[in-house]
Amino acid sequence: MGKVVSGKWWIDADSGWLANARHVVSPNQDERPPGMAAEWVVIHGISLPPGEFGGPWIDALFTNRLEAAAHPYFDEIRGLRVSAHILIARDGALTQYVPFHKRAWHAGESMLKGRCRCNDFTIGVELEGADTVPYEKMQYQVLANLINVLAGAYPAFSKERIVGHSDIAPGRKTDPGPAFEWMRLKSLLA
Repeated sequence: MGKVVSGKWWIDADSGWLANARHVVSPNQDERPPGMAAEWVVIHGISLPPGEFGGPWIDALFTNRLEAAAHPYFDEIRGLRVSAHILIARDGALTQYVPFHKRAWHAGESMLKGRCRCNDFTIGVELEGADTVPYEKMQYQVLANLINVLAGAYPAFSKERIVGHSDIAPGRKTDPGPAFEWMRLKSLLA
């Protein structure tokens, strides 16, 4: 299939990797069910330890190398096996952990439009942030660029199919939180 290009951004359609991202392969992935394609984007917020930005901890969590002794919170999440397709850091830098055509383990127990097992048909995008801390302007721009290239690469996906983690796991998850500006993202995608 080759490249799917949107401006300076492109995805290798065969491998599912975004050329503009740093690649760190997570073992917390598997194949989507037969005939299942990426149809939605789920926006998450993450900081490790909670409320702190930067450092190696997100990479370590998504690659099962988080040292429980490094922070008291890490002991609470010891043994957690999670990943996302891609992370957008506070400065807009991208790290991709799972090819977009594969299933990342990002949503957990979830439901979207009456469908459970959201990992089967979604792309998980993590924004480095916290529910009540404003996200950076650059993160919104990078997120909009990413969504545009994904819309070109995956025919079942559209720019209107974007939800927060809290939308598919209400009561269990709160991210990306009230600090996330949905209208800002929508205006960038218009």
